[in-house]
Amino acid sequence: MTPVTDEEFEELLHRGFEREALHLEMRDAYGTAVELPHMAKWASGEPDDLEWLQGWCATLREHVKASRSVLRARIVSEPLSDYQRWSYSIAYPMVEAGEDIRWVSRRLVSSVALPGNDFYLFDDRLAVFLLYAGNGLGVGKVRSAEPADLRLCRSSFGAAWKLSIPHREYAPRSEEHTS
Repeated sequence: MTPVTDEEFEELLHRGFEREALHLEMRDAYGTAVELPHMAKWASGEPDDLEWLQGWCATLREHVKASRSVLRARIVSEPLSDYQRWSYSIAYPMVEAGEDIRWVSRRLVSSVALPGNDFYLFDDRLAVFLLYAGNGLGVGKVRSAEPADLRLCRSSFGAAWKLSIPHREYAPRSEEHTS
């Protein structure tokens, strides 16, 4: 596996695939520098115009126009962590722009073989694994075109996707319904 720079990764997200980009998220909390201030506003009850998401939404609309798909499956513990509740609250603009975001309860994937890290799979030809520290901060990205890695990513994404619920239909479980 070889490292991927932020610039290379941005290029892959914008122009690095012809058919589909599959994204599997498996953490209950992240702490990206871009997101942290917005999540803090949400936690304190302040409104967020989500203007900071507009660049990604514009990219998604370009992919839709070019008949490219961007699919994201989120494996989450329920009830949702604060991060995932916030993430749920801001997903609608991305869904409206064309990203198919789906949610799957962690309890449903116990027998699914999953890689050790979140990833993007571009056209079944390149996997980019996203590396995080224990506190959720991103610490790097690595790429692989090894057939075994590509098969694992395709298989794990497909299994999670099959069990997932589209964003518009997903209703996060509340604390009262945990038994």
